[in-house]
Amino acid sequence: MASAKLQERVPIRRTAWKLADLVVLSLLLALLAHRATSPLQCSWLAVVALVCEAWFMLLWLLNMNCKWNPVRFQTHPDRLSQRGGDELPAVDVFVTTADPELEPPVVTVNTVLSLLALDYPAGKLACYVSDDGCSPLTCYALREAAAFARLWVPFCRRHGVDVRAPFVYFSSHPCKADRDFFREWTFIKNEYDELVDRIEKAEESSLVQSDNELADFLGGNRRNHRTIIKILWDNSKSKTVEGFPSLIYVSREKRPKFHHHFKAGAMNVLTRVSAVLTNAPIMLNVDRDMFANNPQVILHAMCLLLGFDDEVHSGFVQAPQIFYNALPDDPFGNQTEVMYKKLGYGFAGLQGIYYNGTGCFHRRKVIYGVPPDCTTLVKPRTKGSPSWEELQVKLGSQKELIESARSIISGDMLAVSIVDLSSRIEAANEVAACSYEARTCWGQEIGWVYGSTTEDILTGQRIHAAGWKSALMNTNPSAFLGSAPTGGPASLTQYKRWATGLFEILMSRNNPILVSICKRLQFRQCLAYLVIDVWPLRAPFELCYSLLGPYCLVTNSSFLPKASEPGFSIPLALFLTYNIYNLMEYMDCRLSARAWWNNQRMQRIISSSAWLLAFLTVLLKTLGLSETVFEVTRKDKSSAEEGHDPGRFTFDSSPVFIPAAALAMLNMVAIAVGAWRVVAGAVEDKRGGPGVGEFVCCCWLVLCFWPFVTGLVVGKGSYGIPWSVKLKAALLVAAFVHLFCRGT
Repeated sequence: MASAKLQERVPIRRTAWKLADLVVLSLLLALLAHRATSPLQCSWLAVVALVCEAWFMLLWLLNMNCKWNPVRFQTHPDRLSQRGGDELPAVDVFVTTADPELEPPVVTVNTVLSLLALDYPAGKLACYVSDDGCSPLTCYALREAAAFARLWVPFCRRHGVDVRAPFVYFSSHPCKADRDFFREWTFIKNEYDELVDRIEKAEESSLVQSDNELADFLGGNRRNHRTIIKILWDNSKSKTVEGFPSLIYVSREKRPKFHHHFKAGAMNVLTRVSAVLTNAPIMLNVDRDMFANNPQVILHAMCLLLGFDDEVHSGFVQAPQIFYNALPDDPFGNQTEVMYKKLGYGFAGLQGIYYNGTGCFHRRKVIYGVPPDCTTLVKPRTKGSPSWEELQVKLGSQKELIESARSIISGDMLAVSIVDLSSRIEAANEVAACSYEARTCWGQEIGWVYGSTTEDILTGQRIHAAGWKSALMNTNPSAFLGSAPTGGPASLTQYKRWATGLFEILMSRNNPILVSICKRLQFRQCLAYLVIDVWPLRAPFELCYSLLGPYCLVTNSSFLPKASEPGFSIPLALFLTYNIYNLMEYMDCRLSARAWWNNQRMQRIISSSAWLLAFLTVLLKTLGLSETVFEVTRKDKSSAEEGHDPGRFTFDSSPVFIPAAALAMLNMVAIAVGAWRVVAGAVEDKRGGPGVGEFVCCCWLVLCFWPFVTGLVVGKGSYGIPWSVKLKAALLVAAFVHLFCRGT
């Protein structure tokens, strides 16, 4: 009798949505046809509008392709019990952090504790924490967390705790009324409070001077230091292989003359260090603020990694990125819930979901570049594992690393390396050296790919291009919960970083179109990647289109049909249909109309600020005039602590606010000029004058940029736009009027 399936692929029916897709597409085609056959007086306006509208139609086609055949995967972790714990593969868990000031160690500690307490054999789990800030405070916090884990992990397993991040669990009182349980709960909570207090009161300088175990941090800084690896807990020393998983601190070597490749470089170091220490065939990576919300998350992932007849269907398994500190109605448009449920399920119906950089389970051999229809890294001359020389060229010359890679490539999913981790520290230091990757394939064919600040998308694309597929994991409750940035500066910084990396991919040899032609990236998957890769490329088109309305009001011209003309019904129907379609998507995801409006508004703001600056940044980099910089997003500092409304837009003097402030200012000026002409009777009755369409465009943009309008006019403190930004925005408006509106 065949064993029950561990997973099921369930197609999602969307017949009504497909009809709506076609209606919007037909309206876009009708608008283009009308534009092509009915040129306005000012022909260059018609050409600009035609180009922008053609771009919008292309975007719609890309989205239609991605959404057309959505699927979801249903997992059955209870059926894994039939296999027994000995048949489960080992898992190495990677947690990354980079700056102890922007990323407080207490947050990292909570993530680590939630991972150490997962429902999985402790002897088959190891947790590695990469500290790119080389902070003794982070190392100290993790060492203290390891001591607390001796109490926390057994407590969670003994009482079946649902959410195993202490800061969440202890935020409410327990439901159980048992006196013994409450006494134990109180004791554990007091221990946790003391842990947090010790970490928050610790100072780096005094730690290094007074703690001999942290003396390795002396004389170094975050950009120039040697490798530091600390075995904070070694589970292999336990005779019963119980307790909690091994915990290892890793701070890779950094030198000013060696490029460290940001997070991608850190992930490659973790891959090599873990290979010589524990060498698990499966790797899970999470950001430092993304705690495990479902204690059975690894079992759910194993249903997808082990549940297909052919492992080609699960090169990696991605969990949705969901946030625990989500503000009501998503005021900053960064919760991505609709994106995952609409585009994410659509990706899953093609070659698979994109790699999101966190909450993802990888096969180690896939990260090593092994294609799905081959058992070796290279085309073998004979059957079996690749030769030592072949692996040395690709992976480097470290002996233990090559031996571990040969074991993984051979396909042994159940082998567990029973070694004293401290005996491999020297080997781990070798592979963490900043010069180790020289003349190897790391960052190219092997590991996380270099060349973009969105190394996650690029790495996932490389895996798909090799012929692998991926699976989207949906669990209830959610697998992981992260922290979303709040406020204008943090949100736009994050979007700018993402868009910069995506445009770097689009402008490089890793462009999905080129990869689809030369490798095994499926054509529809290529188009799906373009949906997100073209984010920054949308900025110039949307900016040009948003300038047409105010230009026409200022110059007494038009680019849309008049209300009295038959063609007026086309843009009107398109405007209404598109927005109703988007609103219904949010309703379908059980979100409010306010959430829809907030996201619509933020799309316009992000496009004219973060995406536009990302577009210009990469353009300058391509011309050799600048370099991109990886920006760490501050997510954990709540503005409410400063007496602010966390859902209200805040500003600073960053240049990211200048274009959006200028657009808000320009549209207000244009509406005032247009209204004055109407009142004064100066609007032309001829075809060339502005009509209702131009007024609607400007009013719509003012509504979208309302946070900037209030920031310009009445905002104070962090709610007000700084005068330096106001002046620069005013200069941009004056330059636009002077250059394009003279003589009108």
